[in-house]
Amino acid sequence: MMYLHQQLTLTHILIFNKKKRCNMTEELYPNLVDRFIDYVKINTQSNENSTTIPSDPKEVAFLKDLANELKTIGLENVRTMSDGYVFAELSANIDKQVPTIGFISHVDTADFNSENVQPQFVTDYDGQSEIKLNEDYSLTIEDFPSLKKYAGHTLITTDGTTLLGADDKAGVAEIVSAAEYFIAHPELKHGKLVFAFGPDEEIGIGADNFHVAEFGADFAYTVDGGPLGELEWETFSAASAVVEIQGRNVHPGTAKDTMVNALQVAIDVHNALPAGDRPELTEGREGFFHLLSLSGTPEEARMDYIIRDHDRQEFETRKALMGQIVDRLNSELGTDRITLTLKDQYYNMGEILKDDMTPVDLAAEAMRELDIAPIIEPVRGGTDGSKITFLGLPTPNLFAGGENMHGRYEYVSTKVMAQATDTIIKIATLNAEK
Repeated sequence: MMYLHQQLTLTHILIFNKKKRCNMTEELYPNLVDRFIDYVKINTQSNENSTTIPSDPKEVAFLKDLANELKTIGLENVRTMSDGYVFAELSANIDKQVPTIGFISHVDTADFNSENVQPQFVTDYDGQSEIKLNEDYSLTIEDFPSLKKYAGHTLITTDGTTLLGADDKAGVAEIVSAAEYFIAHPELKHGKLVFAFGPDEEIGIGADNFHVAEFGADFAYTVDGGPLGELEWETFSAASAVVEIQGRNVHPGTAKDTMVNALQVAIDVHNALPAGDRPELTEGREGFFHLLSLSGTPEEARMDYIIRDHDRQEFETRKALMGQIVDRLNSELGTDRITLTLKDQYYNMGEILKDDMTPVDLAAEAMRELDIAPIIEPVRGGTDGSKITFLGLPTPNLFAGGENMHGRYEYVSTKVMAQATDTIIKIATLNAEK
């Protein structure tokens, strides 16, 4: 059986859910899916070549509209910070003092086609059939075994020509919908809640200047994870590495002992790295060197890498190794033809969070009360929470529901989005009971 997409309205989805899955929590948040669809149809791709903050006017426009939405649903003290973040608050409705909790998500999308996103719905997916995105691309169990988890779910996918943007507009929609639910249900007791929506996470600079003191949380969560139950408090430590090579090009017929082929030197640099330390050959806590780009001519060449490791000492060793390779090859060449520029991007937030696991324990308790099994594993990546934690605000990461993020095969379950919203609400209400 092959599933063909349906262009459905939220009303149709809810009617379907009431008939087929009346116990599902989507019905508690009637604006959640429509909100998400509205968000993803707006191109907010960040621009890594920009020198402005935020990096792209599209993000500024989206955040302005989002700020107006937050005011409309009834949030307080909605304001835009100098780094582009939109902050908002919801006052406590209890008399006792409890920690102020923050929820954070980013509005930008990754470096894949983000223009004219056309979300498509697959209702009552059977967990095994091919989902045809368009004439050229499909989601299949063979390529994407994660589909097996979603029997009976309504899935939102791409049309095969763009990404979806669930990273992290699912998180944005879930946080806004949770806030909206609290406002509509004052009988739910909670301490003060603060919310932040920011730009440029995908290019690694969004949280560089996050206003921790102005935000006012005692601890926070990014809602920026993947499948149901993800609860992440360890990330990679991360650096970028740029290798630039100046060659000496002469006619190949008279090149002996004269030519220095910059492209060949680039190959020599790469081959000196550990052969198995590549993303496609590593997993779990194993780090890597990832060659992002190689360009040039015999005259000059450039290589861009990212370096990743969970262990700080191993991370420092990896950076040192690249320096040693460059020094050795420069020595063999008799002059400094290779330059290496290293830049730390973020660090493993587990180094901080391990000393006080309160936010992690609270989120795990909330999930268990919702019959969601917490999946606590080191992130093979990073979140804005990595930087925010090192700025002084402990910020682990919660699931938002997206699968296969950053490309045409991205999809998300409406049920899991609702469960993420449940989790935000449960964290806040449990905190009020402490």
